[in-house]
Amino acid sequence: MKKLIFALIAGTAVMTAAQAQSTITPRPYVGIGASGADREYNVPGAAMVDNDGYKFSGKVFGGAELNDNFGVEAGYTDFRKARGTYNLNGTTASTESDGYGAYIAGTARAPLNDKFSVYGKLGVAHTKAELDSATPGLSRSESDNGAYGALGMQYNVSQQVSLIAEYERYGKKKDFGPKPDVFTVGAKYQF
Repeated sequence: MKKLIFALIAGTAVMTAAQAQSTITPRPYVGIGASGADREYNVPGAAMVDNDGYKFSGKVFGGAELNDNFGVEAGYTDFRKARGTYNLNGTTASTESDGYGAYIAGTARAPLNDKFSVYGKLGVAHTKAELDSATPGLSRSESDNGAYGALGMQYNVSQQVSLIAEYERYGKKKDFGPKPDVFTVGAKYQF
């Protein structure tokens, strides 16, 4: 996480220095969203009985549009706790997973008209997933740095307020916890 924070600070410093030499004024924004990801549990040698499936959790993000088509963005999604139940050697036990995803990305936007636009994001993500199990030896934690990408659509309610809907991909698939495919709906406020 420290490496990600350092990368965010370094990226912001570089962007600020580049903008100081430019005559284009960046337009910063902040946003919130609800992100949904499917949950998966692969307990070695066990048969899954039940899991929470899709759960929605909170997302915060912010960035700057450097011009009408390009920008930068950073965000954090809290993949809240989810439970699963499995049978192992005739015994029913439960698991609980938790995790998060954070990213920094470049953005590209194509306006369709004055209200709608489509966009894409490409960058790096840091994800962490934790699994707690009543069965000894099955609890574990995984973190990963990988590629981040997103495709979405934006609807401008006003000059400052927009609604978004997007598909995001946070790195690679893990054996437990939220899958890397995430669907987000939200709103952003542009300063």
